[in-house]
This record gives sequence, structure tokens and C-alpha cells, in this order.
Amino acid sequence: MQKNNSYIAVNRLQRINVKYTNVLFLLLLVACGGDRVADTQPQKWQDAEVRVESRPSPPRPGVNEFLVIVTGKRGPVHDIMVSVRTDDQDQWIQAIQDGEVGVYRRAAKVAPGTRSVLQVRMKRNEVEGVLRFPLNLSP
Repeated sequence: MQKNNSYIAVNRLQRINVKYTNVLFLLLLVACGGDRVADTQPQKWQDAEVRVESRPSPPRPGVNEFLVIVTGKRGPVHDIMVSVRTDDQDQWIQAIQDGEVGVYRRAAKVAPGTRSVLQVRMKRNEVEGVLRFPLNLSP
């Protein structure tokens, strides 16, 4: 009987070790995993922080998708209108709100020179502002 009890105890310890080993391995993967590097530095508009990410990252010459992520003190900001362009001569193109999570998406043409700056226009309650995000293009 004692052999059986010790066998059960050893089995339980091995299962627990396997579980914790798996959890530790997953935590290491998350910690070492490719945390997305921001394409640009965040900027402030009114009381919100505005970040820009591109798809692909870093952006390449040609058409890229941009995500404008707006976060306030209480979380995502979803009561604004966001438009983008990459040149002063272009018309503003309204970004599409991705739910109510403070993410706005739009594609825009990027090229070396004046088109390597993403201009983001924000509007809320008749207040408007423009932020400029310089883009580092991949070759």
C-alpha cells in the first residue's frame, strides 16, 4: 500500500511540475516575444495620447495602413473624428473607427520626401488640431 501512495504522490508532483514548467515557458515566450515597436513617438492632443502604428512596420514606400490609437486618462477615446494625409497638397481622408476602442484605421501613400510624414487631424466638439508623425521608411 505504501508503494502505491508514494507512486501517486510522485505522479502528482510530476504533473504539477509539468504544469508550472508550461506556465513558465509561456511567460518566457510572452516576455521575449516581439513586442511591437512603435513606428513613431506618441504625441499629446488635448488630454489624449496619440500613437501611430503602420502595417507593415516599419512602413515601406507605397500604400501602407495606419492605425491611429487615441487614449485618454480614462481609457480609449472614441468620440473624435480622425483624418490622415501624407502631403500638404492632399485632401484629408477620414479614418475608419475600429469599434469604440480608440483605434482609427486608414491607408495612405508613403514615399521619401514630403510623403514620409503622416499628418493626423483630430476633431472633437468643434476643436481641431493637426499632429505630424515623421515616418522612418524601410528600404
